[in-house]
Amino acid sequence: MSTPARPILTTSLLALAAGLTLSGCLVESGRGEMSRSTIDKVDCPIAPNPDVTATVRIGYQQIPNGDLIVKDAELLNTCLPNAQIVWTQFSSGADVVRAFGSDSLDLGLYGSAPAAKSLSAPLNLDVRVIWIQDVIGSAESLAVRDPAITDIYGLRGKSVGVPFGSTAHLSLQSALDKAGLAKDVNVINLEPSAIVGAWQGNQIDGAFIWEPTLGELTQNGHIILTAEDTAKAGSPTFDLEAARGQFIDENPEVLLAWTAAQNWAVNLINDDRDAAITRLSGQLGVNPDQVAAQLDGYIYLDAATQAGPKYLGGGLGPDIRNTALFLKGQSGVDAVGPPADYTDAIYPDAAKELAR
Repeated sequence: MSTPARPILTTSLLALAAGLTLSGCLVESGRGEMSRSTIDKVDCPIAPNPDVTATVRIGYQQIPNGDLIVKDAELLNTCLPNAQIVWTQFSSGADVVRAFGSDSLDLGLYGSAPAAKSLSAPLNLDVRVIWIQDVIGSAESLAVRDPAITDIYGLRGKSVGVPFGSTAHLSLQSALDKAGLAKDVNVINLEPSAIVGAWQGNQIDGAFIWEPTLGELTQNGHIILTAEDTAKAGSPTFDLEAARGQFIDENPEVLLAWTAAQNWAVNLINDDRDAAITRLSGQLGVNPDQVAAQLDGYIYLDAATQAGPKYLGGGLGPDIRNTALFLKGQSGVDAVGPPADYTDAIYPDAAKELAR
């Protein structure tokens, strides 16, 4: 799948803001060409709010989740008919953090590692997590070439590639720590394109990575561990939606409409997968079979589940702080704040209102 890399930032906020450009981003408010002529308009799941006239700048990525379905259905235009909805495509969570740092984005999608980065020193951005786009499962996995290696213990003395600071890196490192192998496996910082070359050149024995790179590796390798496995072991990773704190304070009605639209999309994925696949196929530009395989690698949570104590209602803040502690150990952040810094950065209000 066309899942982007998930690197984190390693420079100061000043440098990030100074270096931000959107020249490589796609700004649009319409649907994908494939979907425009084949799918009917969708009614807003709550009463449309014509009083909202704000400009809403949304950063999305080519990940199969509710964002692309909402975008395809033009649902925010229906729910907020007098608002200006601007969709901007980003290639990574790092780019989204940069945009938040320069106040050029209102809502944006990034992984739990960039989220922890944005909430920790030296950045300490005023952003709040408003939604869990997905819980990452088998979409990120550890692939190895040697058929004799059947579990993580077989990696002792081996080399494994992973993009440092990514959600995949967090999953890999937590698995190695739990197995007592942190000092016995050579973990190498490699971006997805470099992983393919290193794999083909027999320079690494395995890689923890996502699609489409994962699919290339499994052509002559096999999976021994997934992010779903590490999540069950206590180290979950997520794709999250965050929003600027000031935007939330000034536009709670936008957050309610946005969350209602996302909740509709999650229900479509879980209850009418064929319809969801059709919309995602148009947005991603890949065939439906590929989309179906991608969806199987994630878990999608509705508003009622997210509002509960395990996620937005309590557990997500500590999960993000644990990710920050991991990044601190990798020199990815300068310092980790107290627990309140992370629990206070969760905004459950809209999900809780919908869950009533």
